[in-house]
Amino acid sequence: MRLILLGPPGAGKGTQAQRIVEKHAIPQLSTGDMLRAAVQAGTEVGKRAKAVMDAGNLVSDEIVNAIVSERIDAPDCANGFILDGYPRTLIQADAVEAMLASKGIKLDVVIEIQVNDGVLVDRVAGRYTCAKCGAGYHDKYHQPKVEGVCDKCGSTEFKRRPDDNAETMTTRLQDYYKKTSPLIGYYHAKGLLKSVDGMAEIDEVTQAIEAILSEL
Repeated sequence: MRLILLGPPGAGKGTQAQRIVEKHAIPQLSTGDMLRAAVQAGTEVGKRAKAVMDAGNLVSDEIVNAIVSERIDAPDCANGFILDGYPRTLIQADAVEAMLASKGIKLDVVIEIQVNDGVLVDRVAGRYTCAKCGAGYHDKYHQPKVEGVCDKCGSTEFKRRPDDNAETMTTRLQDYYKKTSPLIGYYHAKGLLKSVDGMAEIDEVTQAIEAILSEL
């Protein structure tokens, strides 16, 4: 099972990806995590990425694609994987397709999580996490059972990402629609795209995704 979750920031991709990981025992491949792991491991492509980052530059698509390719060759990807945060552009999507074809494999499905823009801004602007265990909360949708106390670890310290605000979220959405949303049409044309209603309750979104995966 090889899939991509598509959707704007705040759509719930991370939450749903983790549930797929737990149910189907396939890894979630995050480009950020893979970059850090390759650099730490000192692989050939990791060294190239480190040199670019040390110079203060953005890692090229070619390097990222090489790191993704290297990661997919790992034993835990034999039964499938979820691509997280990649591809983000049409050029990257073409590169992923060519890379997978070179391995004799292909994507099974691309699932788009659809959410209203206003709700996305509202969701992200109210997010905060436990500073100790990382459990996620929200001012409106998911507060701790006991005010000021983390449900999971009992900590009373919380933190917010500095970019979790309405203004930054609006900018991130504009960037998504400019660069990433064209992938929806790209994968639709290839017959790979399925869509679910991200406005539904989290468990309902999970059920909708599972219904799609059960048909593969």
